[in-house]
Amino acid sequence: MFSTKSKSTADTETALLPMPAHVAIIMDGNGRWANARGLPRIMGHKKGAEAVRATVTACGELGIDYLTLYAFSSENWKRPMEEVDDLMGLLRHYLRNELNRLNKNNVRLRCIGQRERLAPDIVNLIEDAEGKTAANTGLTLILALNYGGQAEIVDAARQIARSVREGLLDPDLIDETIFASHLQTKGFPDPDIIIRTSGEQRLSNFLLWQAAYAEFLFIDDYWPDFTKDRLLDAVNEYRSRDRRYGARSG
Repeated sequence: MFSTKSKSTADTETALLPMPAHVAIIMDGNGRWANARGLPRIMGHKKGAEAVRATVTACGELGIDYLTLYAFSSENWKRPMEEVDDLMGLLRHYLRNELNRLNKNNVRLRCIGQRERLAPDIVNLIEDAEGKTAANTGLTLILALNYGGQAEIVDAARQIARSVREGLLDPDLIDETIFASHLQTKGFPDPDIIIRTSGEQRLSNFLLWQAAYAEFLFIDDYWPDFTKDRLLDAVNEYRSRDRRYGARSG
């Protein structure tokens, strides 16, 4: 679980890592939170939206530069249509009603994922929110909507293949940097830490390429119970680790 050492104690044992620049979260457990309370699943999603608001605020206060939230995966379409409709309604509500708050807190909104399957009015709301927050210089909030890591990698490979076919790119020059520049996250740093709530321990097709050297933290709390204190615990746990990127420590 989380480290219980105080900052001063940890400092005497080993140097702490700097604050993570990029935190990514798989927000899991809304439905189970509601089921445990005998509530409709939509109530879990609504409570989860409150946790999103609190987490965005907390990341801004902590000076974290990027926060990526797995809001709706490409596999989530397999859920009952009533639940999908509820999730899309909540997304509309968030995009309409949080824009002023995002601007007030200097948050820039960006979205990744395949927008083609989203309803046109949602796409318009996304584009409007991205445009109206583009000049903000604080936290960058990245919502992964209709997103799948495998599809993102395949799409990047297609783009590169077209460039090679058209003579715009020498295949011998393709490396990790070139490949990453064709991903939807181009221009963003890879996540330093990926947090998943609800006790599940898998990536679920989230940021597969970008997670190569991320630290992972799996916590038992359902997403609606995720608080600023839990975020602080996660950040402190991250800062106490030894990131070696394949090299030896010491």
